[in-house]
Amino acid sequence: MSARLCVLVSGSGTILEALVDQGVAIALVGADRPCRGLEVARAAGIEALLVARADYGAFGAQFDRDRYSSDLAGELTSRDIDVVAMAGFGTIITAAFHDAFPGRVLNTHPSLLPDFKGWHAVGQALAAGVSETGCTVHVATLALDDGPILAQRRVVVKNDDDESSLHERIKAVERELYPAVVTRVMAALSEGRDISSVIREMEDV
Repeated sequence: MSARLCVLVSGSGTILEALVDQGVAIALVGADRPCRGLEVARAAGIEALLVARADYGAFGAQFDRDRYSSDLAGELTSRDIDVVAMAGFGTIITAAFHDAFPGRVLNTHPSLLPDFKGWHAVGQALAAGVSETGCTVHVATLALDDGPILAQRRVVVKNDDDESSLHERIKAVERELYPAVVTRVMAALSEGRDISSVIREMEDV
């Protein structure tokens, strides 16, 4: 039986659009706030689910992260989701979510991990004066921007780059790499294999 994929979004949904455009089978799109990504899902005929942070304390110190993570996991498991791909999802989720999808939460990050973790990776790369950076697709864990690396692509840093121009070129690569990795992961799961097998397969992508 084919693996069922949920894509989690928080913003414009450009990575989601890339997944849709490249024919990735998406069973569900979830979001933590009203956003264009939900509209992208509906336009593509994909179920769109809003589990709003506003109902859990919003974005301040009162945000109940554990309850949010648990409820989000419950919504996905009730829909028989097998694997989750974060695509610009802006909420850090806790063990309650990862326990529901052990080793089956994917993420894409705009750097060559383990370098430049966190929300400002592109700016950090520029500040460090590196000659190249890129994007990484990895298995997400409780540690931010950690976990087994599935694939990476390199992007040259140009002398006249600012954060915006560099980030746009990274996104262009990301929109090709992420769908390729997600497709391989879903195929592996559908065949009863572990996601770790995809690491070897991605060498030719």
